[in-house]
Amino acid sequence: MTTSRLNALGGVALVGAVLLLGPRVLPALAQPDHQHPGAGTSGAAKPADSRKGGVRIGMDELHRAGGVPPGWRFSWPDGDASKGREAFVKLECYQCHEVKGESFPPVTPDPMRRGPALTAVGGHHPAEYFAESIINPNAVIVTGPGHTGTDGLSVMPDFRDSLTLAEAIDLVAYIRSLTGGDHAHHRPEGPAARERVVGDYRVRLVYAGPGAGSGHDHRQQGSHQHGGRASAPAAHLMVFVSDTALDEPLPYLPVTATIHADGAAPRVLRLSPMLGGNGFHYGADVALPAATKRITVAIGKPTLRLMPATAGRFSRGAEVSFEWGN
Repeated sequence: MTTSRLNALGGVALVGAVLLLGPRVLPALAQPDHQHPGAGTSGAAKPADSRKGGVRIGMDELHRAGGVPPGWRFSWPDGDASKGREAFVKLECYQCHEVKGESFPPVTPDPMRRGPALTAVGGHHPAEYFAESIINPNAVIVTGPGHTGTDGLSVMPDFRDSLTLAEAIDLVAYIRSLTGGDHAHHRPEGPAARERVVGDYRVRLVYAGPGAGSGHDHRQQGSHQHGGRASAPAAHLMVFVSDTALDEPLPYLPVTATIHADGAAPRVLRLSPMLGGNGFHYGADVALPAATKRITVAIGKPTLRLMPATAGRFSRGAEVSFEWGN
Protein backbone atom coordinates (compact mmCIF):
# COMPACT_ATOMS: atom_id res chain seq x y z
CA MET A 1 0.00 0.00 0.00
CA THR A 2 1.04 3.62 -0.39
CA THR A 3 1.98 5.74 2.59
CA SER A 4 -1.30 6.31 4.35
CA ARG A 5 -2.94 8.37 6.96
CA LEU A 6 -4.06 6.54 10.10
CA ASN A 7 -7.83 6.38 9.87
CA ALA A 8 -9.14 4.45 12.86
CA LEU A 9 -6.90 5.04 15.85
CA GLY A 10 -9.32 7.10 17.93
CA GLY A 11 -9.69 10.80 18.67
CA VAL A 12 -8.85 13.00 21.65
CA ALA A 13 -10.20 16.25 23.03
CA LEU A 14 -6.82 17.95 22.77
CA VAL A 15 -8.16 21.46 22.42
CA GLY A 16 -10.39 20.98 25.46
CA ALA A 17 -7.48 19.67 27.49
CA VAL A 18 -5.30 22.62 26.55
CA LEU A 19 -8.06 25.10 27.41
CA LEU A 20 -8.72 23.32 30.69
CA LEU A 21 -5.12 23.04 31.82
CA GLY A 22 -3.85 26.24 30.22
CA PRO A 23 -0.13 27.02 30.59
CA ARG A 24 0.53 23.75 32.37
CA VAL A 25 0.02 21.95 29.06
CA LEU A 26 1.47 24.39 26.54
CA PRO A 27 5.15 24.22 27.61
CA ALA A 28 5.03 20.45 27.31
CA LEU A 29 3.51 20.53 23.83
CA ALA A 30 5.32 23.47 22.26
CA GLN A 31 9.01 22.71 22.25
CA PRO A 32 11.21 24.34 19.59
CA ASP A 33 12.82 22.11 16.99
CA HIS A 34 16.10 23.99 17.00
CA GLN A 35 18.15 26.17 19.32
CA HIS A 36 19.05 29.82 19.08
CA PRO A 37 22.03 31.60 20.58
CA GLY A 38 21.74 34.66 22.71
CA ALA A 39 20.15 35.74 25.95
CA GLY A 40 16.42 35.79 26.61
CA THR A 41 16.32 39.55 26.06
CA SER A 42 17.99 39.46 22.64
CA GLY A 43 14.83 38.59 20.69
CA ALA A 44 15.89 34.98 20.12
CA ALA A 45 14.56 32.20 22.32
CA LYS A 46 17.09 30.89 24.80
CA PRO A 47 17.17 27.07 24.98
CA ALA A 48 16.54 25.54 28.37
CA ASP A 49 16.12 22.13 29.93
CA SER A 50 12.74 20.80 28.78
CA ARG A 51 12.00 19.77 32.36
CA LYS A 52 12.12 23.44 33.31
CA GLY A 53 9.65 24.65 30.71
CA GLY A 54 11.52 24.69 27.37
CA VAL A 55 12.61 27.95 25.77
CA ARG A 56 12.68 31.25 27.63
CA ILE A 57 11.75 34.55 26.01
CA GLY A 58 10.40 37.85 27.27
CA MET A 59 6.84 38.86 26.39
CA ASP A 60 7.98 41.95 24.48
CA GLU A 61 10.42 39.86 22.43
CA LEU A 62 7.70 37.29 21.85
CA HIS A 63 5.34 39.94 20.45
CA ARG A 64 8.05 41.42 18.25
CA ALA A 65 8.79 37.97 16.86
CA GLY A 66 5.18 37.59 15.71
CA GLY A 67 3.74 35.71 18.68
CA VAL A 68 6.12 32.74 18.71
CA PRO A 69 9.86 32.38 19.38
CA PRO A 70 12.03 32.69 16.24
CA GLY A 71 12.23 29.33 14.52
CA TRP A 72 9.51 27.86 16.74
CA ARG A 73 7.62 24.85 15.53
CA PHE A 74 5.05 22.72 17.33
CA SER A 75 6.72 19.58 18.65
CA TRP A 76 4.78 16.61 20.00
CA PRO A 77 6.19 15.52 23.38
CA ASP A 78 7.76 12.14 24.00
CA GLY A 79 5.56 9.47 25.51
CA ASP A 80 5.70 5.96 26.92
CA ALA A 81 5.39 3.38 24.14
CA SER A 82 4.38 0.58 26.51
CA LYS A 83 1.52 2.67 27.89
CA GLY A 84 0.66 3.64 24.32
CA ARG A 85 0.25 -0.03 23.48
CA GLU A 86 -2.21 -0.29 26.35
CA ALA A 87 -4.20 2.60 24.84
CA PHE A 88 -4.04 0.86 21.45
CA VAL A 89 -5.60 -2.24 23.03
CA LYS A 90 -8.10 -0.21 25.07
CA LEU A 91 -9.46 1.41 21.91
CA GLU A 92 -9.27 -1.90 20.02
CA CYS A 93 -7.30 -0.25 17.25
CA TYR A 94 -6.12 -3.72 16.21
CA GLN A 95 -9.65 -4.36 14.92
CA CYS A 96 -8.82 -2.11 11.96
CA HIS A 97 -5.02 -1.90 11.91
CA GLU A 98 -2.77 -4.91 11.56
CA VAL A 99 0.55 -4.90 13.43
CA LYS A 100 2.54 -7.98 12.48
CA GLY A 101 4.39 -9.62 15.35
CA GLU A 102 1.98 -8.35 17.99
CA SER A 103 -0.15 -10.69 20.13
CA PHE A 104 -3.42 -8.80 20.05
CA PRO A 105 -6.75 -10.63 20.43
CA PRO A 106 -7.88 -12.43 17.28
CA VAL A 107 -9.88 -10.35 14.82
CA THR A 108 -12.79 -11.51 12.69
CA PRO A 109 -12.16 -10.14 9.18
CA ASP A 110 -14.58 -7.33 8.38
CA PRO A 111 -14.10 -5.38 5.13
CA MET A 112 -16.03 -2.48 6.67
CA ARG A 113 -13.47 -2.15 9.46
CA ARG A 114 -10.12 -2.31 7.73
CA GLY A 115 -7.63 0.54 7.91
CA PRO A 116 -4.00 0.69 6.80
CA ALA A 117 -1.54 -1.75 8.32
CA LEU A 118 0.77 -0.11 10.87
CA THR A 119 3.63 -2.59 10.75
CA ALA A 120 6.89 -0.61 10.35
CA VAL A 121 5.01 2.68 9.87
CA GLY A 122 6.82 4.41 12.74
CA GLY A 123 9.88 5.44 10.79
CA HIS A 124 7.98 6.96 7.89
CA HIS A 125 6.27 9.93 9.55
CA PRO A 126 7.08 12.41 12.32
CA ALA A 127 5.20 12.27 15.61
CA GLU A 128 3.22 15.40 14.74
CA TYR A 129 1.82 13.72 11.63
CA PHE A 130 0.59 10.75 13.65
CA ALA A 131 -0.84 13.05 16.33
CA GLU A 132 -2.84 15.02 13.79
CA SER A 133 -4.07 11.78 12.22
CA ILE A 134 -5.46 10.75 15.61
CA ILE A 135 -6.75 14.13 16.77
CA ASN A 136 -8.04 15.49 13.46
CA PRO A 137 -8.26 12.67 10.90
CA ASN A 138 -9.91 14.89 8.31
CA ALA A 139 -7.03 17.39 8.22
CA VAL A 140 -5.45 15.24 5.48
CA ILE A 141 -7.69 12.74 3.77
CA VAL A 142 -6.19 9.84 1.84
CA THR A 143 -8.69 8.72 -0.75
CA GLY A 144 -9.44 5.09 -1.47
CA PRO A 145 -10.89 1.98 0.16
CA GLY A 146 -10.01 1.64 3.84
CA HIS A 147 -9.40 5.35 4.19
CA THR A 148 -12.54 7.26 3.24
CA GLY A 149 -16.26 6.63 3.52
CA THR A 150 -19.06 7.28 1.07
CA ASP A 151 -19.12 10.91 2.25
CA GLY A 152 -15.50 11.39 1.21
CA LEU A 153 -14.33 11.90 4.78
CA SER A 154 -12.13 9.74 6.99
CA VAL A 155 -13.68 6.52 8.29
CA MET A 156 -11.86 6.89 11.61
CA PRO A 157 -14.25 6.59 14.58
CA ASP A 158 -14.51 9.36 17.14
CA PHE A 159 -13.09 8.30 20.51
CA ARG A 160 -12.39 11.76 21.92
CA ASP A 161 -14.39 10.98 25.06
CA SER A 162 -12.42 7.80 25.64
CA LEU A 163 -8.82 8.99 25.22
CA THR A 164 -6.97 11.31 27.57
CA LEU A 165 -4.24 13.68 26.49
CA ALA A 166 -1.62 11.54 28.22
CA GLU A 167 -2.92 8.44 26.42
CA ALA A 168 -2.76 10.27 23.10
CA ILE A 169 0.89 11.19 23.73
CA ASP A 170 1.70 7.60 24.67
CA LEU A 171 -0.26 6.21 21.72
CA VAL A 172 1.84 8.26 19.31
CA ALA A 173 4.98 6.97 21.04
CA TYR A 174 3.79 3.40 20.48
CA ILE A 175 3.08 3.98 16.80
CA ARG A 176 6.49 5.62 16.40
CA SER A 177 8.07 2.51 17.93
CA LEU A 178 6.72 0.34 15.10
CA THR A 179 9.81 0.40 12.91
CA GLY A 180 10.51 -3.24 12.05
CA GLY A 181 8.96 -5.95 9.93
CA ASP A 182 6.99 -5.68 6.73
CA HIS A 183 7.25 -2.48 4.68
CA ALA A 184 4.46 -3.40 2.29
CA HIS A 185 2.42 -0.33 3.16
CA HIS A 186 4.92 1.74 1.17
CA ARG A 187 5.68 1.50 -2.50
CA PRO A 188 9.33 0.51 -2.91
CA GLU A 189 9.71 3.10 -5.69
CA GLY A 190 8.41 5.96 -3.53
CA PRO A 191 10.57 8.91 -2.46
CA ALA A 192 13.19 8.26 0.21
CA ALA A 193 14.16 11.16 2.46
CA ARG A 194 16.86 11.96 5.02
CA GLU A 195 17.42 15.13 7.01
CA ARG A 196 20.44 16.53 8.86
CA VAL A 197 21.42 19.84 10.44
CA VAL A 198 24.93 21.15 9.85
CA GLY A 199 25.88 24.59 11.15
CA ASP A 200 23.08 27.00 10.25
CA TYR A 201 21.76 24.81 7.45
CA ARG A 202 18.98 22.26 7.62
CA VAL A 203 19.56 19.84 4.74
CA ARG A 204 16.94 17.38 3.56
CA LEU A 205 17.81 14.85 0.89
CA VAL A 206 14.98 13.30 -1.10
CA TYR A 207 15.28 10.72 -3.86
CA ALA A 208 12.42 9.66 -6.12
CA GLY A 209 13.08 6.56 -8.19
CA PRO A 210 12.00 6.23 -11.84
CA GLY A 211 8.26 6.78 -12.19
CA ALA A 212 7.81 7.82 -8.55
CA GLY A 213 5.42 10.59 -7.61
CA SER A 214 7.99 12.99 -6.16
CA GLY A 215 6.17 16.21 -6.94
CA HIS A 216 8.77 16.92 -9.63
CA ASP A 217 6.74 17.41 -12.79
CA HIS A 218 8.93 16.68 -15.78
CA ARG A 219 6.15 17.61 -18.18
CA GLN A 220 6.90 21.23 -17.32
CA GLN A 221 10.42 20.71 -18.59
CA GLY A 222 9.54 19.28 -22.00
CA SER A 223 9.21 15.59 -21.34
CA HIS A 224 8.99 13.30 -24.34
CA GLN A 225 5.61 12.26 -25.66
CA HIS A 226 4.98 8.78 -27.02
CA GLY A 227 1.72 8.16 -28.78
CA GLY A 228 0.17 11.22 -27.16
CA ARG A 229 1.11 10.11 -23.65
CA ALA A 230 3.80 11.60 -21.42
CA SER A 231 6.70 9.32 -20.56
CA ALA A 232 7.20 8.30 -16.93
CA PRO A 233 9.23 10.78 -14.86
CA ALA A 234 12.93 10.08 -14.61
CA ALA A 235 14.59 9.43 -11.26
CA HIS A 236 15.24 12.69 -9.45
CA LEU A 237 17.51 13.71 -6.59
CA MET A 238 16.41 16.71 -4.51
CA VAL A 239 18.27 18.67 -1.83
CA PHE A 240 16.25 21.12 0.27
CA VAL A 241 18.37 23.67 2.14
CA SER A 242 16.80 25.95 4.73
CA ASP A 243 17.90 28.35 7.45
CA THR A 244 17.66 26.67 10.86
CA ALA A 245 16.70 29.93 12.57
CA LEU A 246 13.91 31.07 10.25
CA ASP A 247 13.03 27.76 8.58
CA GLU A 248 13.13 29.52 5.19
CA PRO A 249 14.60 28.01 1.99
CA LEU A 250 18.01 29.40 1.03
CA PRO A 251 18.52 30.25 -2.65
CA TYR A 252 21.67 31.26 -4.56
CA LEU A 253 23.84 28.51 -3.11
CA PRO A 254 26.30 26.38 -5.07
CA VAL A 255 25.27 22.84 -4.13
CA THR A 256 26.82 19.54 -5.19
CA ALA A 257 26.00 15.93 -4.38
CA THR A 258 28.64 13.21 -4.50
CA ILE A 259 27.35 9.67 -4.96
CA HIS A 260 29.50 6.96 -3.39
CA ALA A 261 28.71 3.46 -4.65
CA ASP A 262 30.54 0.17 -4.25
CA GLY A 263 32.63 -0.72 -7.27
CA ALA A 264 32.50 2.74 -8.82
CA ALA A 265 34.39 6.00 -8.55
CA PRO A 266 32.56 8.81 -6.69
CA ARG A 267 30.29 10.78 -8.99
CA VAL A 268 29.92 14.52 -8.39
CA LEU A 269 26.70 16.23 -9.50
CA ARG A 270 26.19 19.98 -9.67
CA LEU A 271 22.62 20.53 -8.57
CA SER A 272 20.48 23.20 -10.19
CA PRO A 273 17.95 25.42 -8.39
CA MET A 274 14.44 24.21 -9.22
CA LEU A 275 10.84 24.81 -8.24
CA GLY A 276 8.55 21.78 -8.24
CA GLY A 277 5.59 20.29 -6.47
CA ASN A 278 7.63 19.97 -3.29
CA GLY A 279 8.81 23.56 -3.38
CA PHE A 280 12.20 25.15 -4.03
CA HIS A 281 15.11 22.75 -4.08
CA TYR A 282 18.43 21.96 -5.72
CA GLY A 283 18.10 18.93 -7.96
CA ALA A 284 19.23 16.71 -10.79
CA ASP A 285 17.69 13.93 -12.84
CA VAL A 286 19.79 10.93 -11.88
CA ALA A 287 19.21 7.27 -11.10
CA LEU A 288 21.13 6.15 -8.03
CA PRO A 289 23.06 2.91 -8.49
CA ALA A 290 21.76 -0.02 -6.48
CA ALA A 291 25.15 -0.19 -4.75
CA THR A 292 24.96 3.40 -3.45
CA LYS A 293 26.25 3.55 0.13
CA ARG A 294 26.59 7.25 0.84
CA ILE A 295 25.64 10.64 -0.61
CA THR A 296 27.61 13.71 0.41
CA VAL A 297 26.03 17.13 -0.03
CA ALA A 298 28.40 20.12 -0.22
CA ILE A 299 27.13 23.68 0.13
CA GLY A 300 29.34 26.56 -0.99
CA LYS A 301 29.27 30.21 0.03
CA PRO A 302 26.15 32.11 -1.09
CA THR A 303 26.50 33.95 -4.38
CA LEU A 304 24.35 36.89 -3.28
CA ARG A 305 25.20 39.75 -0.96
CA LEU A 306 25.01 38.92 2.73
CA MET A 307 23.81 41.59 5.12
CA PRO A 308 25.74 42.05 8.39
CA ALA A 309 23.10 40.20 10.42
CA THR A 310 23.68 36.99 8.44
CA ALA A 311 27.22 37.32 7.11
CA GLY A 312 28.70 35.52 10.09
CA ARG A 313 26.29 32.62 9.79
CA PHE A 314 26.62 31.89 6.08
CA SER A 315 30.14 33.07 5.29
CA ARG A 316 31.37 29.47 5.13
CA GLY A 317 30.29 26.44 3.23
CA ALA A 318 29.12 23.20 4.79
CA GLU A 319 29.23 19.50 4.04
CA VAL A 320 27.02 16.68 5.28
CA SER A 321 26.88 12.98 4.43
CA PHE A 322 23.84 10.70 4.31
CA GLU A 323 24.23 6.95 4.64
CA TRP A 324 22.31 5.12 1.94
CA GLY A 325 21.22 1.59 1.20
CA ASN A 326 20.02 -1.05 3.65
